Amino acid sequence: MRDLIFLGFIAASLLTTVRYPFLGLLLWAWFTLATPQQATYFATGIPLNVIIAGVAFLAFFFHGDFRRARLEPISLLLILFAAWIGLSHAMSLDQSLSAEPTDRFIKVLVFIGLIMMVTTDRLRFHAILWLLALVMGFYGAKGGFYTILTLGQNLYMGQAETILADNNHMGIALAASLPLFLYLAGEAKHVYVRRAILLVFALSIIAILGTHSRGALLSLLAFAGFMWWRSRHKLKFAVAAMILAVPALFLMPQEWTDRMETIGAADEDESFQGRVDAWVINYKLAQDNPITGAGLRTGYEPHIARQVEMFRTPRAAHSIYFEVLGGTGFVGLAIYLGLLGTAFFMAVRAEKKYADAERDRWRSPFGHYAQISLVTFCFGALSVSMEMWEGYLMVVALISVLGKIAPAAAKAPAPALSREAARIRARVTGAPDTGPALHRESLSSKIFRDR
Repeated sequence: MRDLIFLGFIAASLLTTVRYPFLGLLLWAWFTLATPQQATYFATGIPLNVIIAGVAFLAFFFHGDFRRARLEPISLLLILFAAWIGLSHAMSLDQSLSAEPTDRFIKVLVFIGLIMMVTTDRLRFHAILWLLALVMGFYGAKGGFYTILTLGQNLYMGQAETILADNNHMGIALAASLPLFLYLAGEAKHVYVRRAILLVFALSIIAILGTHSRGALLSLLAFAGFMWWRSRHKLKFAVAAMILAVPALFLMPQEWTDRMETIGAADEDESFQGRVDAWVINYKLAQDNPITGAGLRTGYEPHIARQVEMFRTPRAAHSIYFEVLGGTGFVGLAIYLGLLGTAFFMAVRAEKKYADAERDRWRSPFGHYAQISLVTFCFGALSVSMEMWEGYLMVVALISVLGKIAPAAAKAPAPALSREAARIRARVTGAPDTGPALHRESLSSKIFRDR
């Protein structure tokens, strides 16, 4: 029954996508971030992601959205990086190893590129952002309650068979989502929505601690430090941070404290030494193949590691930067860093440009919080292989469209009153009938209030 209801919902959504293509993109984003098909039985064997992506592409094509797309620096770098990944695979030391990650990464970049092409107004912009926040907010609230109920004794892990299944990945992804929660709370019009978002924000901090991830803790500190540095009310921010941090830290068991204390003794930690081995392997692979690299994730295999005189083979590169360096070479890393750097500085520019705007002022706070999100993620990703996580790339995509979204239209002038309405207003208010001069008043203004 669950599968039938789920498939019925997907079928109805796909039919609606034919008329409203953007719904297909939201559905695609939901499947990409949350993998809801894992909660079903036989439906897991159906390639729903491929079907949804295909229907969305066809709908956008026939509606002419692609013809209206405009390129800008981030989208050009995205296309160049995707092409370079394909070239690196063609020159891979072992194409059987690099085929799957190459295919996966390019699919992620295609999804991100589609967001850049079709997010053309504020409604679509916030729909994408809300979807990302709802998925990560669900993980944060779930992890927060789980950590509280278990008193922090058990690790909070992500959903199996996803990039966030690892506790380190989940913690860093949640830390990078915290600024997005604050942005949406600031934009919320209803007080209960704002309070709900702030509750999810607090639970997400507890969930980050519940992952028992040292990298996630460092990401959380990076978020707090950058927020404090950019804040105009540093004392208030510090007090608020203490109010949140002290109870959360007291909740965690001694085992968690002992694990976090090993951060200061990284040179003696076996886990950290494994990361160093991974970085060395990928750096040596890039030295031997400086232009195109060795192919994505080829350094995990013993026969590849032995080519660079490494005899301990790690399970992962443990860094988005060394992952990209070893897989695509120094040129690929330069393009990738250029993509992230361009996004950051475009966010800085948007924050300053729209800070005093009469309309579209929402772009300024988004630019502010997007910077913090990118810095938090890029700091945490020093120690994890999360270059294919869609969440931070969706933030990059939204930054890229900030300048392409058409400005909000100015409010139309209030309709002029008729001569008869002006006379009625004069009799009611006792004001002299000055004729056409009174026509500037709005129909919903002083007449009805004075009555």
